[in-house]
Amino acid sequence: MDHDKSENNFQEQVSQKEQRKLKARREGQQSIWQGFGVFGLVGWSVAIPTVLFALLGIFLDGRYGGKQSYTLAMLAAGLFIGILNAWYWVDKKMKEINEEELSDE
Repeated sequence: MDHDKSENNFQEQVSQKEQRKLKARREGQQSIWQGFGVFGLVGWSVAIPTVLFALLGIFLDGRYGGKQSYTLAMLAAGLFIGILNAWYWVDKKMKEINEEELSDE
């Protein structure tokens, strides 16, 4: 009885792997370019807020300069917001991938 269960489980695992390989062949290059697109999206989602906040800090230092450095504070804030933004996009993409895998099964 245990032998039948383990054999069915093995057949199910092999079937799932075969379906994933066939899907990867169908999608081919598209999935590679999608991967690069995600990396680009993550990079820009960190870079843009960091640069914009640093520019705002430079502006504030020029206008209200003093002992504190607005540039450094705004750079750190922009980086933090950018990292949160990147985390959001990566988390969203991972959920999409998990949903695809569940729907394929």
